[in-house]
Amino acid sequence: MNIKPALQFTLLCDDIRREDNGKFMFLGLFETIGGPHFPLKHPRLYVANRWCKGVGVFKEKIRLIEEENAATVIQSQETSFELKGIEHYHTSINRFDGIVFPAAGKYFVEILLDNDLVISYPIILTLLKK
Repeated sequence: MNIKPALQFTLLCDDIRREDNGKFMFLGLFETIGGPHFPLKHPRLYVANRWCKGVGVFKEKIRLIEEENAATVIQSQETSFELKGIEHYHTSINRFDGIVFPAAGKYFVEILLDNDLVISYPIILTLLKK
């Protein structure tokens, strides 16, 4: 029996660490990136997703889409995870290095489960004034 999981949370942040007790620390949550010029190369960002209340094997993918022309800036590899019971959960950590944003404007982080869009949320790229 397969039961599609719920996305408990998705976070965009600068870094993720795991303490000795197993707890995650999410550092530098953000929704805006500013830069002195475009194209802008951003050194690193993380997307963390937690799935729960499902049963079965599922495939997750993350995309970063430019709003203006719907171009994919970067996407993760499709990764599989298994939830063996309704009380289990799965946390995925995705690190993206050296992302080049072609222009200032609105972008969207898209979370897909089995190729279906689960959630899309904005990230704004702004030009910083000198």
